[in-house]
Parts: sequence; structure tokens; C-alpha cells
Amino acid sequence: MRRLSIFALIFGIALITLATLDWNTDSSVAHAQLPDGHPSIAVTQVPTTPNDFFLPGTQPAELEDDIAPPSQCIACHKNYSSAIDMPEEHETWRAWSGSMMAQAGRDPVFWAALDIANADASFAGDFCLRCHLPTAFMNGDVTQNSTIDDFTPNQLEGVQCEVCHRLVDPVYKAGISPERDQAVLEDIDPPVLLSQSGSYIIDPVDERRGPFDLSLDYTTSPHTGQCSENVEGYPECWPLQSPYHQQAALCGTCHDITNPAFTWDDNAGEYVLNDLDTPSDLVDGFPIERTYSEWLLSDYNTQAGIFAPQFGGNKTFVSTCQDCHMRDTTGMAGYIGLEVIRNDMPLHDLTGANTWVPTTLPLHPNPTISGAFDTATDPLGADRLEALQRGIERARYMLENAAEVTATVGDGNQLTVKVVNNSGHKLPSGYAEGRRMWLQIEGYDADGNLIYSSGAYNIATGDLTYDSDIMIYEAKQGMTESLAAQVGLPPGESFHFVLNNVIVKDNRIPPRGYEFDAFAAAGAAPMTKSNPDPTRYADGQYWDEVVYELPDEVVTGVVRLLFQASSKEYIEFLRDNNPNPGDPDNNGAILFDLWEQTERSKPEVMAEISFGGSQVYLPAVLK
Repeated sequence: MRRLSIFALIFGIALITLATLDWNTDSSVAHAQLPDGHPSIAVTQVPTTPNDFFLPGTQPAELEDDIAPPSQCIACHKNYSSAIDMPEEHETWRAWSGSMMAQAGRDPVFWAALDIANADASFAGDFCLRCHLPTAFMNGDVTQNSTIDDFTPNQLEGVQCEVCHRLVDPVYKAGISPERDQAVLEDIDPPVLLSQSGSYIIDPVDERRGPFDLSLDYTTSPHTGQCSENVEGYPECWPLQSPYHQQAALCGTCHDITNPAFTWDDNAGEYVLNDLDTPSDLVDGFPIERTYSEWLLSDYNTQAGIFAPQFGGNKTFVSTCQDCHMRDTTGMAGYIGLEVIRNDMPLHDLTGANTWVPTTLPLHPNPTISGAFDTATDPLGADRLEALQRGIERARYMLENAAEVTATVGDGNQLTVKVVNNSGHKLPSGYAEGRRMWLQIEGYDADGNLIYSSGAYNIATGDLTYDSDIMIYEAKQGMTESLAAQVGLPPGESFHFVLNNVIVKDNRIPPRGYEFDAFAAAGAAPMTKSNPDPTRYADGQYWDEVVYELPDEVVTGVVRLLFQASSKEYIEFLRDNNPNPGDPDNNGAILFDLWEQTERSKPEVMAEISFGGSQVYLPAVLK
């Protein structure tokens, strides 16, 4: 057996707590049975309870002051760029409103996946909505089978301004943290230990926080706390200074995800369902996503950081999530009658890699979603539409700078393609289901005829050709034989993410500083055939090389690195497995229709180079 560990990643600090486990997926090991007291499962739905998905931190209905809607932030954080000759799209509200964070509650992929998650395990929606609709969750408006129509337009604004700016660092640091944090943390029981899975702490009163001491910039107002009174329309106070808001641990809150319904079992050699109605400590839960852990264990997580001016804006060296995804610009966050220009102003764009989902939102048949972008009925519709487009362009820029690709042709017409990961996490990272990156190779003879192809994609159908040479970088999850038998589903690869208990494949390219043992301990190891694979990437390797044997007649060609947010297989799964067939509000069918209307999640070209000559033939499929 291979001895591995899972560590607890503590908010704001790099301390690692190890808990030993055995990993063995050999079929000769006795399969785990349902825990004592767990009802027998004769249907797909696992009869879990809210307690099975309980997460520490602030709980529903514990806020004294409601989270203010983003519309209340507009007065100071929109329509001020002309006063200081700053790009309009850099205004705080505009940058945020074009991000996927702002669309977390509108995303049709999320709603289609949520339907299936709720059908697979009772109350799984509590787990998902905590990060996607935090305002609704905090208000106690989440139910077992929540639908879009259960929520207000404001709640569908997703991860909004006050959600982040009222977050409290769960690790109090005397002399560094705002003094108020200590009082807030005293009321949190149990304490938050792991930087993941939506275990966030929100100040119960409207005490906002940010990374800067604004009293140094705006000396005319005291730094006294709650911004409830106004003088001549401006706040009497400034947000509390919180170093936590410049730390990657804040982002880890929702970008390391562990399924709390499962725990590693040494005897079974796999993740098994917890005893019914039993909260998890998350330490040994099933690792669904590990973006924060990938960064934590990379060379980006150093004081010096990594030279990457393409990501950092005014910074040439980047370290934290915020350095790349909220790059430094010259400007200011808002306008309150005082012009204080910063060269370290974080752009609130929160840009990732999704260029497709934003195109679906204005077309959504539910008016609560599409209405936000309706220029005739919503006064902010035109601004939101423009912000979506700017967000797409920034995401495309991120993709085009996330990797470097080289291609060399050697003896025997052997083509070697090297892909270098320039990001601070795996490439690609994040939500694994349907997300993929692959190499597309085309070789032409002297007459310009295509005689070799790998990774061909048909944009008219959404089909990727799985030829024998294809290289796809992706993570695939699934179910072991014992769990599949318990829930009545086939074993192996699966898109039932709330039921999955094994990582079948993960060959995504690691970041700089990769070490197998550390990644394995965090649940982020490369995986081959459901087993951790120390041979897939050597320690320190943040690139991959792929060799293609080209026909002798190939004299020129092109190499492309492509990224796709959602595969056809995943979209069809969400359509075909929706628990509400025939319902006009079936989110799986709605998603499929939107997918067909928007070029089927057309792949983005991350890099493109030619080899063997100056002439490059581009396929019509990507035009």
C-alpha cells in the first residue's frame, strides 16, 4: 500500500497538519459497506441530512445586518473614471459585474448541476449554494430543492461586494487583524480550521473590511467603524484595514472544495459515506477541487513570487491569487469627492478562464437571469452587457498567457510539442467536470493537403475526435465499485460530482514548485487509472512534452493548444440526467438549448504555432 497524507490548510498561515491514510484501489480489498445506522439505498438518491453537509463558519440567519445589494455600491463605485482619466472598465462595479463571481448565481451550468446534485443526495444544495448564492444562504432562504425563482434578483448577483468585504480572517493575529475580528471569532463554534469549502465567517454587522488603511489617504474622516451615518452624502468612517483581504487564503474559502459527506477509510482503501447525520471535519473528505492547495504548494507562494508581468499589471512579480486575478492598476476604487490615486489599486475583475457562460446569460429563458442584461427593462442592463464582453476579453487574455508552446521536428519526422504552465496552479484548474485542454496537431504535405490530424474538433457538432495520439489535459472523477453498487449507478467515470469518491484521472500540468509528495498529501496528486502517479510529472516539472510520429510526407503543419469550459459529453449528461424531465424549467434542457445557441462552448485557442515551413493552413472548424 502507498502511504499518503491529507493536510489541513489553515486560513492565513502555511502551517500543515498531517493525518495519515492508506490509498489502495486494488479490487482485492474488501469493499466498504454502508455505515452502521445508514439506511439501505435502493435508489440513486443518498438520504443525507443537512448535518451531513454542515460546514463551520457563519450560519444562516446569524447576520444582524443584511448584506447590502451591489446596487447600493454604485453611488461611489461607478461612473467616476472620467474624473481621473481612468479606463471606464476599471471602475470597481463595472469590473466586478463582468466577472464570473458576479454570475455565480446566474450560471446555467451551475443550476443544471445543482438539480442533479439535489437528486443524488438530499440537501447537497446547501453545500453548493453556500458559495454560489451566499446572500441567499445567509438569509436562510435555501431549501432542499431550491429553484431560480426562489431567489431575488439581488441574491442571484452571486459573490457580491459585501460578501467579500465583510469576511473575517478565521485566524486572529494580534496587532495585525482588526480588533473587531476577535469579538466576531469568539461567537464562531466550532472554529473554522480549513481554508476551503465555503467555511467562511461574515461579520454579523455591517462592518466592512479592505486591505488598505484609508484613513491615511482620506484624513478628513475618522476610522471609527460602522458606516451607517453620512455627512453630506459621504461616509463618516472607512472600512477596517484587513491584511486578510490581500491573502490567498481568502480565495481558498471557495476554491478548495472537499465533499463533507465522505471520509477516507483505511480499511476500505477508499472514501466512504459518513455515518448518517454526522458533520465532517473536512480533513479527510473527498477532494473535489484543489486550486488553492495547488497554489499553496507552488513557487508562487513565496515572498519573491514569480516574474510574470503579463498577469500582475503594475507588478512584475506575482505571488498571491489577487496579484493575477485582481491585478494592480493605477486609479482608485471609488469617488467620494477626493481624488486619491493609487498605483496598487486592485482591479476588481476577478478574471478566470470562462469565455462561454457569459454569452448564455442574456439568452436565458428565465427573466430573472436574462432580465439583468435587458437594456429595455433594467437601467443597468446595458452596463452589465458591456461588462460581460469586457470580462470575456480579459478571460481570453488570461488563457493566451497561461501557457507557452514550442514545437520541434527531429529525426524521422518526429514532432515534439512542449507545453509550459505559466499559471500559479494546475493547468487547467478549478471545476473539473467537462473542463479540458488539449493539443490539436495538423500536418500537411507539399501540396497543402491535410494528411495527419490529432485533436480535431467539429464546432458544428461539438464533437472532439478521440484519435490514438490525442493529448487531453483534464481531471476525471468517478465512483468505486462498492459505492456504485450502493447508489445504483455504474462504477468508473462519472459526472455525479456529489457522489464521486475517486479521482480516476488527473494529468493536468502542475505549477512551478510541484512536488509529488506534497501534492499527494493535499489530495492533488496526478492520477492514472484511479491511483496516485508519481511518474507522470517529476518533482519540479511544470511542463509536459508530447511526441508525435508524423508521416514522412508531412512538410509543414500547425500546433494549437485549446481550452474548453464545458464538453459536449458534460452538457449532454446534465440534460439527460435532470430529475425533472418534461418540466419547462428543466435546467438541463435549458442549458443544452443555450449551449446550442452559443457555439457549443467553442474552444479557445490558447497558443498557436507552425512548424516545418512558413505556410500555415487553418481549419474552417475554428473559424
